[in-house]
This record gives sequence, C-alpha cells and structure tokens, in this order.
Amino acid sequence: MSIKRSAVHTLALLAAVILGIVLLLGAIRTDTGLMQMAAVLAVLAIGLFALTLAALFTTQEQLFMAVIYILIACTFLNNAFFAIHLGFFSLFLYRLLLITAGCLHLVGVLRSRTHIERWNGLQVKGILLFFAFWFLYGLVSLLWAKSVTDGLKYLALLAMGIFFIYLIVMYVQKMERLMIIYSIWLVMTVFLMIIGFYNHITHHHLPSSTLYSGPEYKQHYPTSVFFNQNDFATFLSISFFFYIAMVKNITNGYLKGIGLLLSFGALYLIFATGSRASLLGVFAGIAVYIFIVLPPVLKKIALWLSAAGIAVFAVLFASRIFAVFWKLFLAPQTSHSFQETLPSNVARANLLKNAWHFFLDSYGFGVGAGNVSYYLEHHALYDTDNVTEVHNWLVEILANFGLLIMLGYLAIYLYLMWVLYKFYERKMENQSKLITEGLITAMVSFLVSSISPSSVSNLFFHWVFLALVIAAVNVLRRSRQQLEPIYR
Repeated sequence: MSIKRSAVHTLALLAAVILGIVLLLGAIRTDTGLMQMAAVLAVLAIGLFALTLAALFTTQEQLFMAVIYILIACTFLNNAFFAIHLGFFSLFLYRLLLITAGCLHLVGVLRSRTHIERWNGLQVKGILLFFAFWFLYGLVSLLWAKSVTDGLKYLALLAMGIFFIYLIVMYVQKMERLMIIYSIWLVMTVFLMIIGFYNHITHHHLPSSTLYSGPEYKQHYPTSVFFNQNDFATFLSISFFFYIAMVKNITNGYLKGIGLLLSFGALYLIFATGSRASLLGVFAGIAVYIFIVLPPVLKKIALWLSAAGIAVFAVLFASRIFAVFWKLFLAPQTSHSFQETLPSNVARANLLKNAWHFFLDSYGFGVGAGNVSYYLEHHALYDTDNVTEVHNWLVEILANFGLLIMLGYLAIYLYLMWVLYKFYERKMENQSKLITEGLITAMVSFLVSSISPSSVSNLFFHWVFLALVIAAVNVLRRSRQQLEPIYR
C-alpha cells in the first residue's frame, strides 16, 4: 500500500523540525555565519523535497526500512563527525535517526495493527522481555543509587540500545534483510579500517579520539572513529570473523579475495592497537571456528585433546598461575609512587577487586545503574590510578545491576550461541551458514575481547551486534517452522 499524501507531509515536517533544531543548536554552538547557515538550509530544503518525491513512489515498509538501514550505518560513525552537546546529553546522527525511527514506528503502530502480527510471529519474545526487565530493574535501582544523574545517563544508553534491538528484531524477519545488515557491517568496517590505517601511518586522529592531543608515543595506535584503540580492537575482533565467514561461504572468487584481504587488514590493525584481550578473543574465535567445521568424529577427538591439554597446562604451570593470582588479587596492596603510572595488570586487578567489593557491599543487588564509576571515583578501596571504569563488561553489569541481571545476560548470550550452533549442525544453504559461522565465532571473540574497552554500554556496535544475533535466531526459527509442515 502506498503512503498517503498526509503521511508524506507528516514525515517531511518531522524531518524538518528535527534537522531544523539540530542546525539551530549547531549554529549557536559554533557561531555559524549567516551565509553558511543559508547554504545548509538550502541543502536541507532540497533534501526534503527529494525525500517527499521519493516517498510518493514507495511504500511505508520500504521507507521505514531505508531509515533503519541508514540508522545501522550511522551507528558505526559514533560521534566522530557530528555531535551537539546538550548539558549531560549529546545528540549525533545515530541518536537523531533512532528518534526518527522511533517516531515512524509509533505512527505505524497507531495507524495499523500489523505490529501485533509481527510481535506474535517473533520466536525470541523471552529474550526481548529480559531486556525490558533489565531496564525496569535499572529504574528501580535508582532508589539506592548514590548518583541518580549517572544512573539516568546510563539508563538512557541502555534504553537506546534495547529499543534498537527491538526495532531490528521486529522488522528484520527475513533472510534477505538479515544479509543486508550483515553487508552494511562489512562495508562500514572498510570505511573504519581506512581511517584506522590513516591513524596508524600518519599519527593523526579524529577529535573524538583520546589520542587526538595525546602523548606522542601513543600516536601510532589506530583509533578510527572510537574513543580509544581498545574500543576499535574489540570492534575489529567481531568484523574479522564476519570477513572470514564471507570468504568461506561465498562462491565469487573476486569477493573471496577482497574478503581475505580485509580480514588480514582487520587482524593487522588489531595487532597495531596492542589490545591483548582482542588478540586473545581472535585466537579463541579461531579455535571455535576450527572446532565447528570439523566432522563429528574429529570433534570428539578435539574435545578430548583440548581437555587433556588444559589439564597438562594446569599441572605444569599451577604454581606460576597461583603466584600471579595471589599477587594480583589476594596479597596485601603495596604502595607505589604516585609520580609513576600503576602497572596496567595491577590497575586492572584493582578495578576488579573494587567492583567485587561494591557488589558484595550491595548484597548482590548492584550499586545501581551507572554507579560503579561513581563508586570507583569516590569510594575505591584499592588504587586504580584515577581510572573510574571497570574495563570488563560482565563485571560492569554485575557491579551496576547485581547477580541476577549479569547471570541473565550471560545465560541469554550463551543460549543464543548454542541455538546458532544447533542450527549450524543442520544442512543449510550458504547464506545461512555464512550468518551462523560468522555470528558464533564473533560471539566467542567478543565475549573475550569485551574485557578490553573501558565500558561496553556506550559502544553502539555492541547493540547492533546483539540485534543481529537475536534477529538471526528469530529468522532461522521462523524458517524452520515454515519448513516443518512440508517434511511431515
């Protein structure tokens, strides 16, 4: 059904209001001249006119999906190229487009009942309900949080991430749309890698990077559009396996070559960041990839050999492992000169010890949404060299929201991985194999590499990745339901 003229006018007006406000705030913030402002408004008018003409020849569904795809692409840009700071909150392309998509979704809900059919057709309702419960728990946790402001900031990020997942899962229920999102990730990664190589070669960084005016000896670290090199490395640890799965499962020789080249580029940049956690994540993902492609007989042998290898390693290096664990976590804290930087492994261990103490002190309920940073800044028992982020995603969830939410998140994450693996064991066409192989190995890699960034809650690609995984499980389950009557 085509869009009615009134809907087109509403959409154009909505876009005009949002972009007009953004331009006005941007002009006030940057003292934009009258001529420059007029030129931008002229471009805006032309763009709105083109949007109106395009909308007359498309459907509501196609227009909304176009907004969704643009939204997904913009998540990879972070706030590197456009940002307006409004007190404690910032607006940039991803958030503006998410607001636009939310408004369009609300209009669609009010104008038709198709959303009910979409919801009824979902095979992952329990997972979405957990995320809703997570957000509600976060709201309740503000009752005992010491910093409500920090809690609200964190919950705003959480709400945007959860709403993004909801939109993707609701509207991406076909393999074709799933492949479009996968392709958007691959294409945008190329763009980010180009910036990363530029950082690495020229030692120049974007203003959004901490290295923009950082020390000279760190300038060779690539950061691309991210806050620091660890965030970039974590992103690449996912993209690496997306490219590898592409190389293995497509038949076009040219695309295979391009995918192989890009996978090597991603791996090189991970090495260039110096992120040990991301490298460990890549190695873990490769090990899992080798395992899942082995024949069933060899899988059993591989499991036995792995178990034996781990046992031998534990016996041979038990004393050394215990010594390191004792020094970092059990031994009394030693003082150090505050003129020198605390060793990174000691600082990381102290962050974990502080977070564990906060968790126990809150009786397992967590210190409140977003408040672990406040506690690290004001109530830390162990020295962290003024670092106020946990640098461990699961521990961050544990300290902020307590044991129930952390175990729930981990259980859902592992469950999604297991479901994808069970689907992989079935005979599947190349597209489905590409999706399942890429997602399973990337999930393993991310779970390990997520101990590298200071915080994952503000990494938008994490929510895109989760949305892609949940949507893939939903699509595969729906496909199986449709095929089951045929084989009965």
